[in-house]
Amino acid sequence: MTKREFMEKIIAGAVIDEKMIEYAKKEIEALDKRNAARSSKPTAKQKENEVIKEQMFETLKGMEKMTASAIGEKMGFSTNKASALCRQLVAEGKMTVEDIKVPKKGMQKAYTVIEEQGE
Repeated sequence: MTKREFMEKIIAGAVIDEKMIEYAKKEIEALDKRNAARSSKPTAKQKENEVIKEQMFETLKGMEKMTASAIGEKMGFSTNKASALCRQLVAEGKMTVEDIKVPKKGMQKAYTVIEEQGE
């Protein structure tokens, strides 16, 4: 059965038979396989961000805690991008985060690089 035949039968309101059920199961299996393959590959932007995160990590080593806006300014990108990359580094266990009070701005998140043992 082709996709066209399957769709035409559905549109025509045909009684669903064993052949149609088998075809639908195979199509769902193929979709799942394609989606799994697609989700396991990082996108071009994700690959680019990995390089940026590594540069950011190396640049911030040994520095005091900094807010995302300060990191973004230092690295040359937006506060939103800095914040997103910092959250990823925290999730990877490479940075810590804590709330600090910033004069005239209120509470903000401050990030610190976790120094590896033996450095």
